[in-house]
Amino acid sequence: MFLNRVLNLDSLLKKKSFFLFGPRGTGKTSLIKHQLPEYPRFDLLRSELYLRLNNHPHELEAMIMKTDNPSLVIIDEIQKIPILLNEVHRLIEERGIRFLLTGSSARKLKKDPDVNMLGGRAWEANLFPLTSREIPDFQLDRYLQYGGIPNVYLGEEPTEELDAYASMFLMGEIKAEGVVRNIQAFSRFLEVAALTNGTMLNFTEIASDTGIPVSTVREYYHILEDTFFGFMLPAWTKSIKRKPISTAKFYLFDLGVKNLLAQAGMPVPASNAHGEAFEHFIALELRAYLSYHRIKKKLSYWRTQHGYEVDFIIGNEIAIEIKTTKKVTNKHLKGLNLLHEEGICQHYYLVSQDPIERKMNHCIALHWTTFLDKLWKGELFHSA
Repeated sequence: MFLNRVLNLDSLLKKKSFFLFGPRGTGKTSLIKHQLPEYPRFDLLRSELYLRLNNHPHELEAMIMKTDNPSLVIIDEIQKIPILLNEVHRLIEERGIRFLLTGSSARKLKKDPDVNMLGGRAWEANLFPLTSREIPDFQLDRYLQYGGIPNVYLGEEPTEELDAYASMFLMGEIKAEGVVRNIQAFSRFLEVAALTNGTMLNFTEIASDTGIPVSTVREYYHILEDTFFGFMLPAWTKSIKRKPISTAKFYLFDLGVKNLLAQAGMPVPASNAHGEAFEHFIALELRAYLSYHRIKKKLSYWRTQHGYEVDFIIGNEIAIEIKTTKKVTNKHLKGLNLLHEEGICQHYYLVSQDPIERKMNHCIALHWTTFLDKLWKGELFHSA
């Protein structure tokens, strides 16, 4: 079953070549087949093609020119043969060919100084798990438990699909790239990373809990970022009246994967776990929206040294507090009220499961479905 995705590849590629990055299983190949079926595609996961181009990268040009429509060329899993980017660079310059270069890991591409990242001739886009906007008859409880990887959310056996996915990540990405020598230690780290998902990072505590050196813990987080398995949420530090904390948080890229690694089941309503999962869900929606619409505003959070917090800030404009309550009151506005005193952000939202939309002082209280509808329609920056 193919679902229409928000990301429009044809629109992206009209004037520029692109790297399309994203974790395995998020649907890059399906998206390409549905949106760009008429263009030649070279899949480097095919052994015969991989061996041929790895040994003779200069043959790429001849292979392209034999195709019916060489104005745009797709190369899947470009990280398998980084040296191929030299040929891509030349063909962009000499023949004006546009390329879509997909990858499920950027580690080899970005860590090796000898790799040609095309010097601005190709921009970057990302594909994430399914969002609420892309799922017909979206079910929040199912998403909070199983996440948005297409084969998992749409599957009849989502638990089995998740288990297989986690094994694929360890074997297909981590072991295959040879970036982790001790898989058992990395597996212990993944569990702790899942258990501390969405909290302020404390490398020393994680090192103590896992028995892994602090330097290795830091490197493991870099690996998760490079393989698109998670992302840092930086602290917003522009407040003056109340001194902010500068420690980042870390979120895994998918709720279902997080639950599997943390050995957590369905979050019980009104529990801390449910609130954390709901906040994680909104984080993923915000991140996907900003990326898909090419909005270059940083997503961050704010926390003071006295513990007052606002869950998300977009740029310096929009502040968002997430609550699972079904009846919001003024007590839920504490963080937003204190942030408002800084006089920097322009819009303040309290997002909850309360069905009544209303203005509360300088804040707008919205049910989460209304909030996400406004988000995906691009209305948040214009609401008063």
